Amino acid sequence: MSGLRPSLRRRLLVFLLIPMAVLLVLDAGLTYGVALSYANRVHDRDLSDDALTLAKMMGNQQLGSELTPQARFLLEYDPNGHSYFSVRSSKHGLLAGNPQLPQPVGAPPLNVAPMLYDTRLGKHPLRAAAIHIRSQRDPGDSLIITVADTLRDRRQQAREILLLATVMQTLLLICVLSLVWFGVNHGLRVLDPLTARLAARSHELTPIGRDDVPQEILPLTRTIDALFGRLRSMLALHDRFIADAAHQLRTPLAGLSLHVERALADPRPETVADALAHIHRLTQRAARTSSQLLALTRAQAAPVDAVERSLLDLSRLIPEAVSLRVHEALVAGVDLGYQGPRQPLRIIGDAACVHDLLDNLIDNSIRYAGRGSSVTVTLQPYADGRVSLSVEDDGPGVPPALLPRLSERFFRAPGSSEDGSGLGLAIVQRIAERHHAEVIYQLGEVRGLCVEVRFPAAPTTGTQIT
Repeated sequence: MSGLRPSLRRRLLVFLLIPMAVLLVLDAGLTYGVALSYANRVHDRDLSDDALTLAKMMGNQQLGSELTPQARFLLEYDPNGHSYFSVRSSKHGLLAGNPQLPQPVGAPPLNVAPMLYDTRLGKHPLRAAAIHIRSQRDPGDSLIITVADTLRDRRQQAREILLLATVMQTLLLICVLSLVWFGVNHGLRVLDPLTARLAARSHELTPIGRDDVPQEILPLTRTIDALFGRLRSMLALHDRFIADAAHQLRTPLAGLSLHVERALADPRPETVADALAHIHRLTQRAARTSSQLLALTRAQAAPVDAVERSLLDLSRLIPEAVSLRVHEALVAGVDLGYQGPRQPLRIIGDAACVHDLLDNLIDNSIRYAGRGSSVTVTLQPYADGRVSLSVEDDGPGVPPALLPRLSERFFRAPGSSEDGSGLGLAIVQRIAERHHAEVIYQLGEVRGLCVEVRFPAAPTTGTQIT
């Protein structure tokens, strides 16, 4: 059984509840510390007042005699039995109280405010106040009056304050969580219009981002809109491929059907042979058109920056690719040659794409230059690090006014005797764009056409050479 499905509402509530619970614990500790500090101040003030009161009562009493009933009551009265006292005379010693009650280190100054200090009696920590007074009846004698109590009352009062504060803070926390729950539920409703728009769509891929989209989910809607944009481009490319295939294959398929019917209607050997020759030519044309349509679609489908990042050495790649087309050029009666330096000429790109680019340039020159012509593939560097790849033929060429249109899909120069598809240079243009290269169409030095592709300079380090 799978776990719980991720919930944005649950995550928000958890992220809010845990910090609030931690804050409640910290606040409880802070509240207890403040309450204990307040209780200490109150009890310290009471201890000082008790010491001062006893000092006034003991100042006029005959030393060495029994304590008055009022003084003994004040000293001994404690409903909880947690108070201690002692009265000591410098001449007569302990007059009353607990003899084990620790005295302050060093006698307090005479006739000043009570001195407060912490001490212990056995295992019990105490808080004490001591005052040093001179006897009015015996100027040569003095009294040290010490009053102490345990810390139990102080801590009890701090706990009571903490309990009251905790109850109030817990109720406040419950109210805040209720408001947070309501706020989260209400806040997430802003996604409802977006959800409704997505649910209402069938095949529509228009952008979903509008002014009512919260800024917190704008990155999500922009990502979805970008995905929709790529899907629209792919669907448009798909539709274009179908339309192009239907347009380009209609003629050869119709020709195939016509010559098959012709061979069936007239079984004479010469008629069948002529029909088969036409069928073979039309089949080659259909196969070439199909492969070029697929190549163009692949080149258009990938983004411009989708080229595999590898360092290519064109001085090694281009001669190898040219050598593979020599036999085909000889069959077509075309002299195919190569010119280029021996030192490495490197670019960043995809080897298969560069090979397709060169194949289409060579194929275009062989097809349109005609028998008896020559085609030269040239590779040369520029001073700024760019690399130039050019394919030049000495065929009939094209009028200068038509040079800008050579990269258009299905464009063929008027008067051409070849039945090409008009896709080769369009494929070259798209592959060049993927490599951030520039394609230049110009007339040959004597006649014919020269197509130059200028690749940008490659980095000197950091990429493997292929």
